[in-house]
Formats: sequence, C-alpha cells, structure tokens
Amino acid sequence: MEEGDCPVRRWEDLDIDILVKIFQSFDLFELTSGLAQVCSAWRLACSDQLLWKTLDLSVLKSNFIKIPLEPYVYVDCQSDTTLTRLLKICLNLSRGNILTLIFHYNLYVSDNQLTYTAERCPRLKRLVMPAWNRIKKTGICRAIRIWEDLESLTMPSIANPPYVMEEIARNCKKFAELKIMGPCDMLFANTLVEFLPNLKVLSVRCTMLSKPVLIIILDELKKLEVLNISHCLITEVPPAPKKILTKLDESILEKASRLRKFITCMSDSCIMCQRTRNDEGLMRWYKYEEDLWKVDEVRSLAI
Repeated sequence: MEEGDCPVRRWEDLDIDILVKIFQSFDLFELTSGLAQVCSAWRLACSDQLLWKTLDLSVLKSNFIKIPLEPYVYVDCQSDTTLTRLLKICLNLSRGNILTLIFHYNLYVSDNQLTYTAERCPRLKRLVMPAWNRIKKTGICRAIRIWEDLESLTMPSIANPPYVMEEIARNCKKFAELKIMGPCDMLFANTLVEFLPNLKVLSVRCTMLSKPVLIIILDELKKLEVLNISHCLITEVPPAPKKILTKLDESILEKASRLRKFITCMSDSCIMCQRTRNDEGLMRWYKYEEDLWKVDEVRSLAI
C-alpha cells in the first residue's frame, strides 16, 4: 500500500447497527428486493427486530373486479401471487417480531394467506384488517387463536360479529381497543357488552349510530375510558321517524362524563362529517385518502 492510501472497507464489513440504521430508511419493497441475499451480515441486518415491529401492507392493493356472487370480488391471480411472495419474504425476515400488522382495505387476503401470516407473527398486538370478502369464519378464528397478545383491532363491517368477538374474548386476554370501520347497530353493541365488557377504547366514527345504541355502549361498557364517535350521524330513538341530531343532548353528555376522553364531531363545516352524510352513514372508504381508514382521532394502544 502506497503512503497516504487508506484501507477501503467493504459494505459487508459495516457494523450491523449502522446497516440497520440505513435499512430503516428503505421502504417495504426496497427492503424485500434482495438485500438479505447480499451476504450474511446484510441478512442479519435485514432481520433486525427494529425493522419489523410494524409490517405495513397498506402500500399494496389487490387487482380485482366486483362480481355478483360470493365473495363478490374476483382477485387477479398475479395479485395473489405478489402478495404471497411478499408475505413469505417479510415473515421470514421478521422472525416472529411483528407487533403491528396493517392491511390495505382493498387487499383481499385469503384464508390461507391470513393463517400463514398469523403463524409467523404470533406476538401481534395491533391488527388493521382488510375487507372480509375472502376470509371465512374458520380463517379468522384460527388466526385469532394464535394472536393471544392482541390488544387492538381495526375492522371493517362484518355481517355476523358475535363469533369474532367471542373468539377474541376467549383467546386475547389483553384485548382493550376496537376501531370499527362500518356500521355499529344494536346487534354489534350487545355483542360488545356480552363478549368484551372490559373494552377500554372504542372508535365508531363515520357511521350511522342510533341513540339507543350509544346509550347501551355508555351504560354497559363499564371499563370504557375512550369513546370516539366523530363524524357519526346520530339518529333519534325509534319508533320516531329517522331524525339526524344536530347535537348531543344532556343525558348523553352526562353519561359520557365518566369517560377519560369522549371525542365527537357533528359540524356542518367538517369535511369528514360531510362525507358521512353524503355516504348516508355508510362510509365508502375506498373513495377517500389512502391512509384515512387505518388511522383516526384515537392513538392506538399498541403501536
């Protein structure tokens, strides 16, 4: 080596912590593009738990068309193949360290894909579900049985909620937070009271919510600390004609006063409230911003 020359360090000789820091700036597709195949040091860095606390698949949507029969969507085979391939890479690299899993609303996951995911991230604490079209009762129940540490669930509407809530009650003893992306009717409210009486956080924003349902939630969920009903259309008590309330009455506010946080918004000037009215209380999430459906005014317990 001539005088003044400096030894050249190879990429694979970089300290693992430095490699991890660099890889943290990469997106999901860059991280799974083959970096782990460069050398053993890079594979070790790619598998670091700091990179895999959250697996955010909201960057991926299915290529699908709507059909008139169940499951009411047809998903392109290539789209399924892409998702399966990405899941295998991510779940192998993550080594069971994923704590938060976020699906895009229009990522139509199959039972097999959901089960495969659950088996390889058993420590999951927070889950943001996709649409349910291709997920059957057996698939979601099998996954919930694996996710014993689940604390937080963001879910689209589901036609028959009791079996999901019952499975959560039976297996997820730390469960404390539920965010609903669809209707919250009397059946749903009674199901929460029966199976999840210890719920601490409930968000039912952007939907039609009757006053009797709201009263059941406030009266019967004794452990509830935070309730978010922002941008909901609150309707009067049946059998009166359906009437949208412009403000909450004193009886509701008094019941809600025991909560640590009661989040509401019923403003004519609010864009989200306008959208709920335009959608007639059934928010069509696919029409709006990509990130809107997976976040709301309540910070999740498990991040």
